[in-house]
Amino acid sequence: MFTRTESLRDFIRFYPVISIIISIHILLYLLTALPIFPSKYLFGLLAGVNLYVVNGEYWRLFTPIFMHAGFAHMLFNSFSLVLFGPALEQMLGKTKFILIYLVTGIAANVATLILEPLTYTHVGSSGAIFGLFGFYISIIMFRKAMLSRENSQTIMTIAIIAVIMTFVQSNINITAHIFGMLAGFLIGAAIYRR
Repeated sequence: MFTRTESLRDFIRFYPVISIIISIHILLYLLTALPIFPSKYLFGLLAGVNLYVVNGEYWRLFTPIFMHAGFAHMLFNSFSLVLFGPALEQMLGKTKFILIYLVTGIAANVATLILEPLTYTHVGSSGAIFGLFGFYISIIMFRKAMLSRENSQTIMTIAIIAVIMTFVQSNINITAHIFGMLAGFLIGAAIYRR
């Protein structure tokens, strides 16, 4: 389930939404890293800055989901999406998957706006990725038959480690991680508790 054996061409064909998201990650990284573009301006325009959101720049609740602070940040989040996204994209279909990804990412950014200071600036797709973890946890709790016991244990172990690392590492948007996961869990619970 979490082992990728497809060729790049097959991966793009089987998981088009994830492929598009990762392409956007890479494109925005290049546009903000290469000196031939107005990189600082673009990064400043798309980053989540609470003060600017309060002043009406509401796109900043959406755009940080695709922005990253450096190559390692972009690579780690994209790699996490490659590992944990495909199974959900197949289970849910393209439309539901992208809705859950975006809604949990935006929920993480709204929580950041409410709970962090106005001067707080943030980027990264980890709120949405934690949203996928939360959605997986709702499947484990309410629809166990959808996942094997081994896959359920893998997800729970990685989710626990991810939460612990959230509080151990520096420069992490703890609020986005926790509320992204909570949003994913609540969406899954609303779907699967019936």
